[in-house]
Amino acid sequence: MTELERVPPGVDPSVPSSARVYDYLLGGKDNVAVDREVADRLLAVAPDTRLVARANRRFQVSAVRHLAEQGVRQFIDLGTGIPTAPSIHGTVREVDPACRVVYVDNDPVVRLHVEVLLADSPGVVGIHADLRRPAEVLADPRVGDLIDFDRPLCVLMVGVLHYVMDEEDPAGIIAAFRRRMAPGSHLVLTHGMAESAPEVIAQLTKATMGTSAQPRFRTRPEVLALFDGFELIDPGLVPIQDWSLAQDDAEIPLLDGTPGLLIEGGVGRVAATS
Repeated sequence: MTELERVPPGVDPSVPSSARVYDYLLGGKDNVAVDREVADRLLAVAPDTRLVARANRRFQVSAVRHLAEQGVRQFIDLGTGIPTAPSIHGTVREVDPACRVVYVDNDPVVRLHVEVLLADSPGVVGIHADLRRPAEVLADPRVGDLIDFDRPLCVLMVGVLHYVMDEEDPAGIIAAFRRRMAPGSHLVLTHGMAESAPEVIAQLTKATMGTSAQPRFRTRPEVLALFDGFELIDPGLVPIQDWSLAQDDAEIPLLDGTPGLLIEGGVGRVAATS
């Protein structure tokens, strides 16, 4: 099967996709030449980026496992990306098979994979929607059928908000979800940092200009501001390779020094007074 034959309807193989670039960095096969070109440009100036991608995924899995162990049973994963193992629903259902998960993404390739993955998974749904329109996500009947907004839930925005431009109001997007989150709910977030190496920012910006894969790197104060209305739990906002709550330190990808692509992550909690 040729590369173009594998691309579902609605996909322009001449335009890079953030989900497919990430898939390539993780060693996946659901990407096309333009995605690999973007990733290879990044790897040329920051060879440890594959380890950063693995650390980002490990952070996500570690965070949801920890929250499930703390009693959270509902998860909304915004900007799901192409599914990879271990899955979010597989991870939290190891803690409690009653956990419910909603996957949200606007990429046609992701939608195709999620449909196959969830064919026989009651209590888990995937919706084709854009997190930039939170009202539409929250109003989707499949979300309402699965998520009880009167009980704690976890909203994940892992590796996605740096693709939301300032004029698209990332803080407003988070606030729209926060207003529906009961006390005891959590936000899991990672973000590409403006403190990354200048050559990394320049290469990614040049390679993705004008596409949905173009990143907006933000400073640490800007990312911390995205947690407005949440209480950051320890260890706070830190480089993802340094973040750990679960006893899985052996799985942390080893990074020698500060990586060229710096991604930081944190987990915020909705307080009882929010």
